[in-house]
Amino acid sequence: MLRRAPPRGRREVATMAGATSSKRHQVRQKQDWGRGMDMGNQHPSVKRLHEIQKQVKEIEQQVAVFSGLSTDRDYKELERNLTKQLFEIDSVDTEGKGDIQQARKRAAQETERLLKELEQNANHPRRLEIEALFKEAQALVEREITPFYEGGNGISDEFEEGIQDIVLRLTQVKTGGKISLRKARYRTLTKICTVQEIIENAVKKQLSLPLSNDVHPSVSKINSVMCEVNKARGTLIALLMGVSSNDTCRHLSCVLTGLIADLDALDVCGRTEIRNYRKEVVEEINKLQKYLDLDEEANSTQAYDLAKNQSILKIEEIRKKMKEVHSLLLKAENASDLYLGLKAELQGLIAHLDEVSPGKNPCIREARRRAVIEVQTLITYIDLNEALEKRQKYPEQTAVEHRCHKAVWTVLGNLSQIQKEVISFDGNRTDKNYMRLEELLTKQLLALDAVDPQGDERCKAARKQAVKLAQNILYYLDMKTDEWEY
Repeated sequence: MLRRAPPRGRREVATMAGATSSKRHQVRQKQDWGRGMDMGNQHPSVKRLHEIQKQVKEIEQQVAVFSGLSTDRDYKELERNLTKQLFEIDSVDTEGKGDIQQARKRAAQETERLLKELEQNANHPRRLEIEALFKEAQALVEREITPFYEGGNGISDEFEEGIQDIVLRLTQVKTGGKISLRKARYRTLTKICTVQEIIENAVKKQLSLPLSNDVHPSVSKINSVMCEVNKARGTLIALLMGVSSNDTCRHLSCVLTGLIADLDALDVCGRTEIRNYRKEVVEEINKLQKYLDLDEEANSTQAYDLAKNQSILKIEEIRKKMKEVHSLLLKAENASDLYLGLKAELQGLIAHLDEVSPGKNPCIREARRRAVIEVQTLITYIDLNEALEKRQKYPEQTAVEHRCHKAVWTVLGNLSQIQKEVISFDGNRTDKNYMRLEELLTKQLLALDAVDPQGDERCKAARKQAVKLAQNILYYLDMKTDEWEY
């Protein structure tokens, strides 16, 4: 039987009501404190901390995307602003109040965290690696830039190969998804690739003119402007690569604008050939002016965050379809029945990848190249297995094969099994399985090296193809495990 609790006395009820009221008051106090922190209307010190925190929040966005070095002017400015905010926080009078002291401590900790993040961004090992590659490019440009200042177009093969190698190594720099590193890599690539493009255009494109000075008095002036354009090209390269301390982008822009004004003022007397000549020179000047806006483009988040790039999204969509084919190919019980259809589908994916435009971005070009290799590896796997199965159907022919032919086919059979494992491998270079696969492939290369073709040309060709296949599988294994990112 349940017993009813005895009725509470008035004093007890009043006490409970008072306690409830006290709790409500405490909650209201906390809410008021929160509003005070947000709106700055509770206490002068709290209001001041709130103002400082707003300024620190604005600086935080700049720190997150800072892609320079500790010697840069922007770095020193950010460091100075954050240090100033720390002094401002320290000067806030807490009047001995614990809640204000805690708020001041949190504000100081957040500002110190940003100072540390700024320093880490500027001195990150990958950031220093990017800078070292840029300095290599600078050294190359300094050696080759003299011809442009003198109005020439000659460039050595060493320069072209050197620049291309630096671009490739920059695309291999791992950013770990860090925004500041992505931006630094993109800015550096943009500058180097632009210099590459300017030089290639100057070397490859030959103007249909200049005309002879005797044709018309205005031709002499256009020829003179063209010489200035060639010099401006050299100046632009020096500015982009940071090897010129005497010029600025603003000054160069004024020079180019002045050259266009001079050309516009010329009287060509209705002569079509002179008008066309002037038009070509104006187009050359406009191209150089376009390159002066590169810094603004490189600051665009969409430019350096390639995960949002449309070309990359297309590549990833194609890779997703490729993985579906890969899964079907390796898991099917009678895969040979699917070879024809899967191979046609994979070739279609290659065609789609060819349609993806990398623009001028070498990272997108590298992403596309890797996707093509992935698809081609599956096609090669199908081709090899088709050849092995076809050979098994004609045992009478294999019985009379040359001994070296049999040796090569034995290695190809081994490579087929190894390639299947490599395609499915999803580890890194520290895995024991990686080392095992690498060792197996090396053994197959040694086995092929030991095959004596005895002057048989067909055997030589077969061995050469098998060696190339083994090397391609080894390269694919290395590519899968080099932790590259776009």
